[in-house]
Amino acid sequence: MFLLLFLSSSLLQQRMVIRVSMPCDKCRSKAMELAAKTTGVISIKIAGDYTNQLEVVGDGIDVVCLVNRLHKKLGRVVILEVEEVKDKKPDPDEKKPEKCEKKSHVPVPQCYPGCYHYHCPSRPQVVVYEESGACSIM
Repeated sequence: MFLLLFLSSSLLQQRMVIRVSMPCDKCRSKAMELAAKTTGVISIKIAGDYTNQLEVVGDGIDVVCLVNRLHKKLGRVVILEVEEVKDKKPDPDEKKPEKCEKKSHVPVPQCYPGCYHYHCPSRPQVVVYEESGACSIM
């Protein structure tokens, strides 16, 4: 278990842009759902002039697996761009803005579009009916 956690943390974060045939809102939501189920995905957004591109960011995403999933369900899929996301380190010369006093308020929970949560259905109830009495055949 420790080895798996170590390997996943050492993978590079990558950003990919994929053009998918998504003519309607239902197709867009299906594409986002399929991308969200892929292992390693951190964020998804719809981009492009005609809202036909998915921009996916994640750690160690198998691009071929993601493209195959999208192709099976939605049709034509083209990989436009795959690049490594580099962390921006702040320069030590830049001055940090002074922090203002925090006002006591309750933080507002943030909802991100495109986050899908799978809720497991409850187990079906099993009813056992036992007849009392002896066997009628014997």
